[in-house]
Amino acid sequence: MPIDATQPYDPENIFAKILRGEIPNETVYEDDAVLAFKDINPQAPIHVLVIPKGEYVSWDDFSTNASDAEVGHFVRTVGKIARDLDLVEPGYRLLANIGGNGHQEVPHLHVHLFGGRPLGPMLARG
Repeated sequence: MPIDATQPYDPENIFAKILRGEIPNETVYEDDAVLAFKDINPQAPIHVLVIPKGEYVSWDDFSTNASDAEVGHFVRTVGKIARDLDLVEPGYRLLANIGGNGHQEVPHLHVHLFGGRPLGPMLARG
């Protein structure tokens, strides 16, 4: 069920529980500010979720309220993960869903990193 990206941060969301170690994950990358792990329902051969460790609901919340250092580190880390997974060539896709129309399902900022095969057109027409 899509969420309202303007709602307050819910510390009981699934990604918060993963960050606290209450739910296991298959970690791909971790540092003091970022966690990346394999999606449990992959939509491509490589499907990794990258999340900041701070309590940010959406990209809008993060870009408005995170420090410049946090934003810069997160963006650079997403790129590092793509390079580490050898996705730069032949290519990959990043996706961040925000709010109801964007079909955001978890109220914690997360970027999907897809790769490992041709991904086709981004959106169906309609």
